[in-house]
Amino acid sequence: MKKYIFALTTLQLLFTISAAAQGTGGSDFLRSIGKIYVVVAVIVAVFLGIVVFLIYLDRRLTKLEDQIKDQNE
Repeated sequence: MKKYIFALTTLQLLFTISAAAQGTGGSDFLRSIGKIYVVVAVIVAVFLGIVVFLIYLDRRLTKLEDQIKDQNE
């Protein structure tokens, strides 16, 4: 789980640096035509999908590890 948190933190930092380097010209254009909310919604949806998948995968792996541990005892 620590690896996932580290990976997500690293990705968030890279996206933040990338967004800061681009300036505000693109976001002003998108905001002026009302599409910035669509972009934000898509980014949030993708991020939530990744988080839900990682939680599902972690629970499934934990269940498999418990099964292996029970078989070895």
